Amino acid sequence: MQQHHQWLEKLPGRFGTMRPLKAAFILLLALWCFLLVVFYLFPGIDLAASRAFFHQAACSADAPAGSICGSFPISGDAVLGLLREAIFYLPIILGLTLIYRLIIVWSHHGATYNKALASRLLAGLVALIIGPGLLVNSVLKEISHRPRPRNTDLFGGDLTFVPAGDFSGACQSNCSFVSGEAAGAGWLFCYAIFLVPERFRILLMPPLIALSLASPAMRLAYGGHYLSDIILGWLASLVIFTGCLYIFTRKEHVSPLRETT
Repeated sequence: MQQHHQWLEKLPGRFGTMRPLKAAFILLLALWCFLLVVFYLFPGIDLAASRAFFHQAACSADAPAGSICGSFPISGDAVLGLLREAIFYLPIILGLTLIYRLIIVWSHHGATYNKALASRLLAGLVALIIGPGLLVNSVLKEISHRPRPRNTDLFGGDLTFVPAGDFSGACQSNCSFVSGEAAGAGWLFCYAIFLVPERFRILLMPPLIALSLASPAMRLAYGGHYLSDIILGWLASLVIFTGCLYIFTRKEHVSPLRETT
């Protein structure tokens, strides 16, 4: 797995001498902040992306003048709905497997105790709890007040659009910024890269990565989130995961990016 972080060692200045995970954490956090500013300053990006999946229709006779009516037709696809449900619960299921794997690791003592593996598994579990669990679903989605696309008056709803990072919207709870499912998908991506056991890597890594990308795309197509919500939600989990992994493995002499058994 050495090839995963060789490029970090070639970065100029202090980045080139940092541990790969620390450098990755700083770079991902900087990217997250930069993209937030971009989406805030250029809200047309979000609107254009959502319009690509919105089907405008004629309004009813009693609709207020100037109303925009329509729907996001992909949201009615039953097969995609089942896929979405499966992906939604997958991080939770994998989180439970991390607990089981931790119990197995902690049951060993002395020479058979794998401290490095325990640190990585614990980092993954903490990242799941802090990222998708607390920061996204319990904090940001409750205080951001950003209406979802399908709830705004530009896409068949009745609330006013606000850009990413603007917390002055009319949504009261479970709001659009950022996407909880995209955050879960971002954690799923990290699990595929860092935590899939070596013997299952070829079998499980490709489909897990594919699902981690499909889930945010579906939320955009459903009208459940704007492009900024899914990108920033997905990236937020990468930031938190790399940060947790660095904290839990910073004293290791062996790279935490190497094989997980």
